[in-house]
Amino acid sequence: MYNNRVKGRQILLENPARESKAKKELDRKREIRKKARERKKLGIIGKREAKEKGVWKFDESQAKFRLFLPLHQLWMGYMSELLGLQRQPAQISSTVAAARAMPGAAGMHPKLLKADFHGSIMTGIVIHETENAFKVVTKDDKLKVLPKQNSIFAFAVPLYSTLPSSHDINTPFIPPPPQNADSTSSASMKTVLDAPNIQFELYGNQFRFRAAERAGRKFKHKETIEL
Repeated sequence: MYNNRVKGRQILLENPARESKAKKELDRKREIRKKARERKKLGIIGKREAKEKGVWKFDESQAKFRLFLPLHQLWMGYMSELLGLQRQPAQISSTVAAARAMPGAAGMHPKLLKADFHGSIMTGIVIHETENAFKVVTKDDKLKVLPKQNSIFAFAVPLYSTLPSSHDINTPFIPPPPQNADSTSSASMKTVLDAPNIQFELYGNQFRFRAAERAGRKFKHKETIEL
């Protein structure tokens, strides 16, 4: 028996220490509290907490398109920085010159996947994005919820930077108040669609994530077919 089972073999003389169930449960709760502190630090709250606090109980009487134009202007400035857009020349000589100013699609797509779309225009100005829907205020001052599932959204980003020449990228950009702010007519208000822009389509079925989750998510490029 010695020759068959013991000779020439390494033998562990004592049992390895094992964590108790109580210690495992304690470590699990500590990890949950740690993640909760990190989420709180980043300003991220869960769905249940948001519902209890009434974070997104929107007063529909405030659904005025003109009230959200500063948010849209801020989003265009954010896109200008994110995509590294060039400044618009004093005179655009031809469509060829405009095409040259367009940033490369290969570099834009990964950034747009993780971008924040609050303030963009998709039928209306996006005021809230959830995992499954966009909440927008339209030009006729109506609040609409657009489900992402089985939907294709069209949106545009400016072709040229909307930031002023004096803007310092190390300081927050504060957009000027919209012109004719007291007017109820949205026809005179400038948006990304009133200037040279780049059009994109967004497939809702492949975009069913919250904005905060997309920022830290790794996306893999793969071919898809929408039927």
